Amino acid sequence: MIILCLNCGSSSVKYRLYDWEKKDVLATGLVERVTVGGSFIVHEVPGRENLTLKRECPDHRMAIQLVLDTLVNKEHGVIGSVAEIGAVGHRVVHGGEKFAKSVIITPDVLDTFRKLCDLAPLHNPPNIMGIEAAQAVMPGIPHMAIMDTAWHQTMPPHSYIYALPYHWYAKYGVRRYGFHGTSFLYNAKRASVLLKKDPFKCNLVIAHIGNGASINAVRNGLSYDTSMGMTPQEGLVMGTRAGDHDAAIDFFIMAKENLTPKDMDNILNKKSGVYGITEKFTDRRDIEMAAEKGDQRAQLAIDVEAYRIKKYIGAYAAAIGGIDAVVFTAGVGEMAPIIREWALSGMEYMGIKLDKARNNITMTRNAECEISAPDSKVKAFVIPTDEESVFIEDVAALKAGNYDVHTNFAYTFQKAGYRNRMRDAAFIKQAAKRPGLAQVAVNPPPELVALEKMAGLK
Repeated sequence: MIILCLNCGSSSVKYRLYDWEKKDVLATGLVERVTVGGSFIVHEVPGRENLTLKRECPDHRMAIQLVLDTLVNKEHGVIGSVAEIGAVGHRVVHGGEKFAKSVIITPDVLDTFRKLCDLAPLHNPPNIMGIEAAQAVMPGIPHMAIMDTAWHQTMPPHSYIYALPYHWYAKYGVRRYGFHGTSFLYNAKRASVLLKKDPFKCNLVIAHIGNGASINAVRNGLSYDTSMGMTPQEGLVMGTRAGDHDAAIDFFIMAKENLTPKDMDNILNKKSGVYGITEKFTDRRDIEMAAEKGDQRAQLAIDVEAYRIKKYIGAYAAAIGGIDAVVFTAGVGEMAPIIREWALSGMEYMGIKLDKARNNITMTRNAECEISAPDSKVKAFVIPTDEESVFIEDVAALKAGNYDVHTNFAYTFQKAGYRNRMRDAAFIKQAAKRPGLAQVAVNPPPELVALEKMAGLK
């Protein structure tokens, strides 16, 4: 069965095409600038040069049609016809309290997503537009929804209820929901493999650090608490989001500068975070380079972001009674050693002992690495996230009729012998250019191990 995974944002469509029987990624890509003009697609096929093609996409239906046209193109495509696609998986950011697992999309399910738009006004509407567009151009095949919030439905009430008038929760659904659920699910299962433990006997703190960032306390393999709240605004310092701060500041500044609620919402979501501190940068690489050149504001942004991560690690370790490992994932978590170092420094009293040399060389999205010292009682891992693998397995199981909540369902990537062939191939090339990288990988590709033995490196 060929599975198409779609992640539709307000102006983008991200996709992956996967052959379930062969366990192979056929293609990945992204359509950018949907609805805003100057649209283009970047199409990637393993073993080929990337393709960039310009075509105007005034709406999501045109963008998805562009994806399908590219996938079946005689020169650049990977399948003979759209009819070969057996199912489609869609990312949906907010599933509220209604869904604790992925579902087949029905009219009732879609109507529930519409009702939840007030809780995720920036995310659910484009997700819904993508679903409707895909159903229009691919009728007659099942479409499934994979929700960011589903993983967190195991949180106890004392984790998700705010100290606000309770009837707000009863009437409007005001509570902590949490996000990045598919990433946390993948990382929790993979961490259990690296720890060689039953996934439901693992206590973890997982930090998904990207432009959007959140942190998750995992107790006995289940989400126990998470930093994002009713919306993605709460918690860690992010690229452009403020995260935790005194809510009274918002009212104070609104009065001082005569701002509307919409103005303040825009500031908190798009002009705060590390961008708010530096007033220049959102990309952590730019911030790190600026700090190295003496930019004090850039250094302050690094300090503030890392300190917030450190506080959450300590708080969550206390909340779940001690941890087996800390996991860093997503773009910044995988590629920014300085953030990881500052977040974990001085935590030896908690059993976390960072190996700075291993941490400094660990910058890869293709292999799982250990950055803790050999004698560290609590492990520290960098695990490249793979949300699409969760999508694919959920879709395949829903189609086959054997899917269930993750406590009753075993993913292939939680097996000890699991390998991602596409990432293995990329890591072999990457390790050849960066001496020492292979040594920090927990489970490097067998082909790389063989090559290193032949070269006398081990």
